[in-house]
Amino acid sequence: MEVLGIDIGFGFTKATNGKDTIIFKSLFGDASEMQFWMDFGSQSLTDYFHVSIDGRSYYIGDLAEQQSNVLNFTLDQEKLITEFVKILSLTVAGVFLKKDSSINVPINIVSGLPISYFKNNHERFHEILTGHHKVIYHKQDGSEVTKEIYINKITMLPQPLGTILNELMDENGKIVNSELSQQKIGVVDIGFRTTDFAIMDRLRYIDRGSRTMDTGISKAFNVIANRLREKCNVNVELYRLYRAAERGVIKMKGHGFDFSKIRDQVYSQLASTIANDIDRLWAEDWDIDTIILTGGGCIELARYLQPLISGNVMPIRNDIDARLNNVLGYHKFGNSIWGDSFPEPVPPPLGTEPIEDPEEPEEIETFEEPEISNYNKTQLIIRKDNLVDELQE
Repeated sequence: MEVLGIDIGFGFTKATNGKDTIIFKSLFGDASEMQFWMDFGSQSLTDYFHVSIDGRSYYIGDLAEQQSNVLNFTLDQEKLITEFVKILSLTVAGVFLKKDSSINVPINIVSGLPISYFKNNHERFHEILTGHHKVIYHKQDGSEVTKEIYINKITMLPQPLGTILNELMDENGKIVNSELSQQKIGVVDIGFRTTDFAIMDRLRYIDRGSRTMDTGISKAFNVIANRLREKCNVNVELYRLYRAAERGVIKMKGHGFDFSKIRDQVYSQLASTIANDIDRLWAEDWDIDTIILTGGGCIELARYLQPLISGNVMPIRNDIDARLNNVLGYHKFGNSIWGDSFPEPVPPPLGTEPIEDPEEPEEIETFEEPEISNYNKTQLIIRKDNLVDELQE
């Protein structure tokens, strides 16, 4: 049985099997036939994601951004679930399925949703993903690799819990951070479109102080894009602003435009909004011991936001990409509920309804977890050579 943590975000898709980790932009587009392909750059697995699912062919991530005539990108939660979840989840699930694995190796997935969307949408992931699937990976030389995937179980969590579980648990899903497990923890998860605020008090989730706000980093990107259009008369798509915003400089028609002052002003305003949300939402939770900043947006906003937060803010680690915090926790939680004590399910034949796994315990009172292995913050994909070899052989 394979346990995967998968996070389909508005900005990036993240996934891990506990050893290897993938990150790529949440984009897909039409895969029209290329007349010629050449790439002298350094190759990584996500540079060429060309897949066929349910009879349709797609470019995924960077390849879609560069080569697709019709590109799909969204900031709408409903569209993300109905159009993006299946394509992006199956793409990464097939990558992690070992080339010598048969269809008799089920995949169990832990994923997450923004808190305010969780109640009404978490069951839809089961309907979309469970069962048999076939994904064809098209390689640059025209050859193909076909993966037969059986997704057996899906467990959903409110997104910020992934970060808490990642801090609490080891890779086997056992709690190893006993000090943090006895604390009241607040998490500020700054994503691309949304910011989630969540509280866990001595391992109990507190719904009262847990909410989703539309204050993700895309709000700042939208203001920056509008300013750039006014000054340069160029419409810049939000998903093309990541690197430019980090540097504070964007090149247009051969000329560099420094917008670092605009960026700093916009980031400062967004950080102030998030800090005000913290004060309002957690007004009665003055006894929070530790506040954790997480999500891809915290990388950009941390230096503006941290001085505005009163309380003990956990330092942001430099050895781990903050975009991975939730998905690493998802995987650890998956190991805690589908560990060695649970027998592997036998998948049904193709074309039949999947059978149910042995029942899980109705209530899980404790979570458990470890030190995480080092991940390279500067790369969009952290992977072992065997994942690349798998699709190239």
